[in-house]
Amino acid sequence: MTVSKMKKEDLELLSNKDITYMLIEEAGKPINTADLFRKIIKLLDLPESTFENKIADYYTALSTDKRFVLLSDGKWDLREHHTSDSLKTDDDELEDDDEESDETGEEDDTSLDEDDYSDSDDNPYDDSKEDLKDLVVIDEDDIDSDN
Repeated sequence: MTVSKMKKEDLELLSNKDITYMLIEEAGKPINTADLFRKIIKLLDLPESTFENKIADYYTALSTDKRFVLLSDGKWDLREHHTSDSLKTDDDELEDDDEESDETGEEDDTSLDEDDYSDSDDNPYDDSKEDLKDLVVIDEDDIDSDN
C-alpha cells in the first residue's frame, strides 16, 4: 500500500522517520528534506506552522537514523540503495587529499622529525631529569596516618 493511500489514522501511528522511509521507497529516488517534511505535513494534515517549528528536529532525526543517507546534493536516500563503496565519508576525502600531496612530491611542513625533539638547550620540550630532582614520593600509609 502506498503512503498516499493510507488513512490518516494509520499514518499517525507511524513515526515521521517511518513515513519518510516509505516516501523515499515509493518515489524510488532521493528527495530533499523540505519536500519530504512538506509531504508528511500534508499527509498528516498538520498546520503549516509545523514546518518552520519542527524542520530542524526532523532533519536531526533523519541524520541519526542509520536507514537514511544524506547525499552530496542535499537529498536523502535509503542507505540500502547504496553500496558502502559509493558512500564517501569525510575521512575518505581527507585520505585522498593526503595521497594526492604524496603523489605530487610535496612534503608536509607540519610533520615533525626526530631532530625536532633533540636535547639542545633551546628546546622548550626538554623532559630532562633535572625537573624531577625536587619530586618527593609519599607512601600511601604516611598520608593516612597524618589525619
